[in-house]
Amino acid sequence: MAILFNQKQNCPSTESRPKATNFDIYVPSDEIFSPNKLKEIKSNSIQAIVHLLSSKTESLPQQSSRSFQSFEEILDMLSSNRNQTIEGLIRDNLKKLVPNKYLKKVTRSIKENHWHVSIPRIIHEKEWAWNDDMEFGRQMLAGMHPVRIQHFHLKTNLEYRVQFKQSIIEQMLEGWTLPQALEQGRIFMLDHLDYLMPYLNRINANGVSAYASRTLLFLRSDGMLKPLAIELSLPGSSLALEIQRVFLPSKQGTQAALWQLAKAHVLANDNFYHILVSHWLYTHAVVEPFILATKRRLSEMHPIHRILNPHFKDTMHINALTRLILINSGGILERMLFPGETCMQITCDLYKEWKFTEQGLPADLIKRSMALEDQDENNSTGIQLLMLDYPYAIDGLEIWVAIKSWVRDFISFFYKDNEAIIADTELQVWWSEIRTIGHGDNHNETWWYQMTTLSDLVETLTTLIWISAARHAVIKHQKHAQNGNYPPNYPTLCRKFIPLEGTVEFGEFLKDPDKFFMKMFPDRFEMSLGLTLVDFLSKNSYDEVYLLRCQPSHGWIDNEIVLNRFAEFKEELKEIQTRVLQRNKDPKLKNRRGLAKIDHNILYPKMPSSGSRRWNHGKRSVL
Repeated sequence: MAILFNQKQNCPSTESRPKATNFDIYVPSDEIFSPNKLKEIKSNSIQAIVHLLSSKTESLPQQSSRSFQSFEEILDMLSSNRNQTIEGLIRDNLKKLVPNKYLKKVTRSIKENHWHVSIPRIIHEKEWAWNDDMEFGRQMLAGMHPVRIQHFHLKTNLEYRVQFKQSIIEQMLEGWTLPQALEQGRIFMLDHLDYLMPYLNRINANGVSAYASRTLLFLRSDGMLKPLAIELSLPGSSLALEIQRVFLPSKQGTQAALWQLAKAHVLANDNFYHILVSHWLYTHAVVEPFILATKRRLSEMHPIHRILNPHFKDTMHINALTRLILINSGGILERMLFPGETCMQITCDLYKEWKFTEQGLPADLIKRSMALEDQDENNSTGIQLLMLDYPYAIDGLEIWVAIKSWVRDFISFFYKDNEAIIADTELQVWWSEIRTIGHGDNHNETWWYQMTTLSDLVETLTTLIWISAARHAVIKHQKHAQNGNYPPNYPTLCRKFIPLEGTVEFGEFLKDPDKFFMKMFPDRFEMSLGLTLVDFLSKNSYDEVYLLRCQPSHGWIDNEIVLNRFAEFKEELKEIQTRVLQRNKDPKLKNRRGLAKIDHNILYPKMPSSGSRRWNHGKRSVL
């Protein structure tokens, strides 16, 4: 008994997490990065640490304020000519963060000074493009997060805690009355209200100033979205006593400056949702149970394993490192994003609203009322879009249809009828594990596909491929390609509320609105952290697989009929690419380029010659 007791005394009561910089976290052997890819990621991470420490160190002796004083100072931070000569101070910090075996390489990186964040494309053509109201609206359709905008319904929205005054709104509707605009489907909304309201008191007790927001927009005759109003809300003592302020667009004076502050709060909300909900939750976390079940329940010879496995490449290892470094308690994202320590709790609440059957593109567009169901058999998408110039939807639907057609033909080769689906015990056990164990919280939901028909299997596989490839590329790489690395355009948090007239802060705001705007942003180091993270996460790895250049992997289906059909699929994608190019050149489609003149190439099936990023990133291919 004494021996057993002593052994128990020596056992740790909790599991220790490995140091993030070691990357030594357990991942199943068949899910580990290749040695070259792991080496590349470590190298990029080390360079990122150097960049961060350089940013922090060089600001100490030169800057009296942790906050920025002007837009010029932000641009200077992005410059590649920054002073990085204080090597001794950097090394002292590095010893605390970097294992000894990497320290020599890090020191060499400091001397070479070859890491910097490039000038954002959003300001490359026109310095103030990001601040234009029409660009603000355009980015909701073709920017880094085009999956949140929704159609505004009179019955479901207008009568529910709305402070937008009809008489004021109608002055901006270009001759339409509000009922007419609503009836014609011209009113849209970016909604970040209900899911944030329960958390705002906790969030704002931690040194940030956050609102829940709703933004109302009008669809003009040229297809662009014109902002109408922003509603910012704070909790009150009861639902009826919520504090709400409404801000309207203005071109000059005090009202224009207040409008700029309101837009910053909206974008901080959208940035959080983009990073932790649209990206982490809906394209990484929810896919993991499908990966595990595929590995556990389907043999490598099974056709469903064969078609899915390449799409899941490296996901488990990426998710493990994300939990270790990014979304861990006190980790990078809790420092970067305004919800702080409530980040993961909010995503857990939003997972309760997740439905697998709504993740495919057509279903998602219908859910957001951006499209209506279409029963026309000649319409392969099954929906009718309510906007003619919605680049994410237009390009995405062509990709969706091509994937679905390929999946249907692939499945039909192995399953001749519905009875074959039911009789496949591996497939049925796979689907059961996904629903009852992997997504056990939702195992009683009636919305799951029953997996008793060919249609069920086709929809499931098409949705998984869409999430893992095309949608993920839009959410991930668009952030860097568009404007995610210019903080004024997409702040991660705000440190000041919009001041109330008559207060001391309002006087400070009136004295110098731009300086007040700068003080809203994260401090220098936090902003540098965000910039570095965006740049690091958006990098292409050496083993990128571009859709139109990929070939069947070793051990893949070698049947000639299947391979010929896949070759046809690739030809379809080439045709889609040509049409994307044509649309980008069409001057009538104003949402495809905007003031910054950034082509909407994110749904290219491969890397175009211009160097724009592709829709299918390195860790998941369509093959």
